[in-house]
Amino acid sequence: MGKELINWENGRWIGQTLEVENGVCAVPSIPAKDEAGELAYTDEVKAATDHLYDDVKDFIPEFEWPAYAPLVHAINKLKRQKNAVILAHNYMTPDIFNLVGDFRGDSLGLAIEATKTKADMIIQGGVHFMAETSKILCPNKKVFIPSMRAGCSLASSITGEDVKLIKQKYPGIPIVTYVNTSADVKAESDICCTSSNAVAIVEHITKERGVNKVIMLPDEFLAKNVAKQTDVQVISWHGRCEVHARFSAQDVRDMRAANPGVVVLAHPECPPEVVSESDFTGSTKAMSDYVGDHKPGKVILLTECSMSDNVAIANPGTDFVRPCNLCPHMKRVTLENIYECLKNETNEILIDEDMRDKAYDAVMRMIEVKFDPIKGHFDPKAKEKFIKVI
Repeated sequence: MGKELINWENGRWIGQTLEVENGVCAVPSIPAKDEAGELAYTDEVKAATDHLYDDVKDFIPEFEWPAYAPLVHAINKLKRQKNAVILAHNYMTPDIFNLVGDFRGDSLGLAIEATKTKADMIIQGGVHFMAETSKILCPNKKVFIPSMRAGCSLASSITGEDVKLIKQKYPGIPIVTYVNTSADVKAESDICCTSSNAVAIVEHITKERGVNKVIMLPDEFLAKNVAKQTDVQVISWHGRCEVHARFSAQDVRDMRAANPGVVVLAHPECPPEVVSESDFTGSTKAMSDYVGDHKPGKVILLTECSMSDNVAIANPGTDFVRPCNLCPHMKRVTLENIYECLKNETNEILIDEDMRDKAYDAVMRMIEVKFDPIKGHFDPKAKEKFIKVI
């Protein structure tokens, strides 16, 4: 039967994670106090945290708040003591994103913040490749990830050895690698990209190299959606995001029928036919900005579950329809293991220095490219072009 997360109901996060394994449900224990007594819901904790509850009251039942507040208080206190920051990706649950995250955003935004912070420690509220990217950019800082099991289907779909073979087969064609990859893959690449700058990066590198063809790794759907927005010829790998690949064009049509007038926003890791059915396609930041700028009455975000929750908190006037595709890897990061990670400095990210140097060059080439944010908006009506998948 395996493990199953069941803290989601009707596409909405409803509190603590419950794990079901072989039919047995186990509630993870949040202790009333640890040896130092710092996880008790004391008057001090209540005074320091109760004002924060308004930010998550729609997502954490009030009766559970006394279990969350001591962890939030302890984490924020430890951050000050250890000069640490938490980088919280848009897919983190609302408690992490809103209550302990110091910097919040998409992969590109967090990568840039990692280069700016004066903290001695970085705790990555996200998955393993994000923590690696922070370490690549900040070799003199300690970088930690709360759970080493927080992986990524895209990052797992390709290795540095695969990229070496691709370069042998297609010599002279620039390798554009999505940041959703491991350090060894980045190290074999010419330049990285994110979903917000993918079109701009493809056009930049081909112009710089005097060619009109790129190899884009590893997301097949992102590559296909990028190919529709540019005259550059794109060769793709066959990787897919297990969250976004599950959406279908029929899902979009069904959701529109059930929610007349709804605005549909899609992430470019979705299949091209889903993008064609959407009203707007862009990165997680672009989707969040769209809601803030346009203030639609009712909206659907075709992306990971917690994204809608976090954007909803910032936009209380918009009704969010939540088709919930949960990322099991993102959900392995919890307040509990953030606290343990900070307290005990566990799960430090270490990268071979030669590999880090090469990966650093690929990431920094991306960050140094200045681009018009409109390049991160995908025209859903653009004509599909032939793309070779290797």
